[in-house]
Amino acid sequence: MPSITRPTDSIASDGLAPWATHETGSRGRCFFEPPPNTRSEYQRDRDRIVHSGAFRRLEYKTQVFVNHEGDMFRTRLTHSIEVAQISRSIARVLHLNETLSETIALAHDLGHTPFGHAGQDILNECMQDYGGFEHNLQSLRIIDELEEKYAEFNGLNLTFETREGILKHCSISNAKKLGELGQRFLNKQQPGLEAQITNVADEIAYNNHDVDDGLRAGLIDINSLCDVRLFKEQHTAVMSAYPDIPEKRAIHEIIRRMINDQVTDFIHNTRECIKAANPSSRDDITRLNKPLVGFSSEMKAMNQELKQFLRKNLYRHYRVHRMTAKAAIIIRSLFDAFLNDPLLLPPEQQQHVNLLENAEADSGRARGIADYIAGMTDRYAIREYERIFNATELT
Repeated sequence: MPSITRPTDSIASDGLAPWATHETGSRGRCFFEPPPNTRSEYQRDRDRIVHSGAFRRLEYKTQVFVNHEGDMFRTRLTHSIEVAQISRSIARVLHLNETLSETIALAHDLGHTPFGHAGQDILNECMQDYGGFEHNLQSLRIIDELEEKYAEFNGLNLTFETREGILKHCSISNAKKLGELGQRFLNKQQPGLEAQITNVADEIAYNNHDVDDGLRAGLIDINSLCDVRLFKEQHTAVMSAYPDIPEKRAIHEIIRRMINDQVTDFIHNTRECIKAANPSSRDDITRLNKPLVGFSSEMKAMNQELKQFLRKNLYRHYRVHRMTAKAAIIIRSLFDAFLNDPLLLPPEQQQHVNLLENAEADSGRARGIADYIAGMTDRYAIREYERIFNATELT
């Protein structure tokens, strides 16, 4: 793979490239606040995310395996930290804003439901008649409205650039409701490079770490993974250099090399794309009609092969499918029960649902219930299900 070099031309005194997101050009916050004294605006955003209730709950939300299946499997929290590490590493080499990249990474999964993607899919089905459910929009909803910590505003009052980076996908109908934040979806434009690299860091993290968790759980094996070129190349190199290495150590060594190869390829290819586009500012990046970052064609093909392997052999494994089926029962049952009888909700949630129902009728009631369910951890959702549907649970 090509070596990583650090260009020194066109770098500002703050260490950032002209096309990076500079804090002096921030579009600010929804509610005015005096500038922080001892940290940057994006550090303030990051700190507010880390101290939020939604961030803490990620510790007990599924990545692939339900939280209680084992302490060593990744959760949404550890995944978010891993994405932040990869994002910062890439941002540093490309002279982008490290802190903003880290902030977006730490916040990108705040809106995820319990039980991973399975939970999101089921809640979206439940919400089809009420506007649907999408975890990126839910992340934005959390930081803009649902977190209740500050005296002068709801939410976390984060900067425009952090909010923009969190919103990876958005339908046209929803974009029209988001004002300035939704404009880029209507104009088919892009977020800053910090958000773009975080999207790819997310993919690098979950693909490679799902391999690790899948091997640890015994759902996939090394022999079958050797049919995947990205894995096979590193497996061959590791076993040639360390023929007597224990399997546990070999797996870690292989995966860290896979991640390094992908990050190196991504940095090299993205640098070439930036050079070809020749931007002079962040605005030049955002006006493009497609992302400026990405893998080489060869690495993209190898990544696709790995994703197809995981989809077939891990995500559709019968044990994972059993979890998905249970998640569907739990989330759909809770949604229907609360929708038919909101008095089953805890008092604070009843108040939240009533406020939304008064404003938006049935859609408001459903959205308030979706807020409650999406905020649950895996084990809390299971416990709520038992409280409502298990006759022996009376409280």
